Amino acid sequence: MNAESIQGWLLAVGVPAEVVSIGAEADNTWCLLPTGSGFEVFWREQGNRYDWAAFTSEDVACHYLFGRLVWAQVVRGAVGVLPQAAEPEPTPAEPKAAQAAPTEA
Repeated sequence: MNAESIQGWLLAVGVPAEVVSIGAEADNTWCLLPTGSGFEVFWREQGNRYDWAAFTSEDVACHYLFGRLVWAQVVRGAVGVLPQAAEPEPTPAEPKAAQAAPTEA
């Protein structure tokens, strides 16, 4: 995952595009910004940065942001665990035919 692909992944799980800003700071969004030493991820509101985190790897920064936003989707009930198909009931084993005891001659 990278800065070019993360928006598509987030859209696939229902995160609105206007919640994320890639490459630029914007109020009321989660921002993913490249820096001279890696990437920063943070929530920006009224010009302030909250929940700021720095990463040296683009992949790790994107997975961090993806995880935070998908978790928010899970908490609000937009995505979650798919219902499991009922497992078939085990069938009782067929009784084995009794074997005749060897007869002595």
